[in-house]
Amino acid sequence: MFRFIIIILILYLGSMSITIAENVVVFDFTQKEFDNLKIRKIKKLTTYTLGSNENGNYLKAEAKGVASGLGKEIKINLNKTPFINITWKVENDLFGIIENSKKGHDYAARVFVVKKTGATALSNRAINFVFSSNNKIGDSWPSPFTKRSIDYVLSTTQEHKDKWVSVKANVRDLFKKLHNLEVDKLDGVALMTDTDNSKLKAISYYQNIYFSSE
Repeated sequence: MFRFIIIILILYLGSMSITIAENVVVFDFTQKEFDNLKIRKIKKLTTYTLGSNENGNYLKAEAKGVASGLGKEIKINLNKTPFINITWKVENDLFGIIENSKKGHDYAARVFVVKKTGATALSNRAINFVFSSNNKIGDSWPSPFTKRSIDYVLSTTQEHKDKWVSVKANVRDLFKKLHNLEVDKLDGVALMTDTDNSKLKAISYYQNIYFSSE
């Protein structure tokens, strides 16, 4: 009887570990999903197209003097899955711009995570994970347009230009570090390739964006 109870307990704990470790996929980059993503247009539309390779579906982005993002409302429990994982590539970067200035605040690739903290979109807090063309991994600064959004460099073309790279960050810890805000749940995720300020041309790719427990 005692052995039976131990076996049941092991099976139960095993099922718990599977649940805890389960990844939460944000984008699957299918046509059906693409047709239903929310578009945020800032200045004309970035060209987004779908593709696939040996690692699955991806999204290709091309921008020249334009800016628009794609996003979805999705609840992410950061107590269970605090780590964002992103695989991306920048084929054509924005070398020479000053990214923390209004005239140079463009990125060949970026992924936003959003926490609603008020009644309007302007009151939300965000971390903007960027594939920088000019700064170092781990650098961060407030957006020159709003201090409620912090740019955080996860990749740089100084190290990985025209190469796929996979990165990870603890979103819960970074909200505390960058915003001094305890965040248990996210309310949305978006991506954007934009060059409306610099007027340069960027080409980038996004793949395998998900949250994990570790």
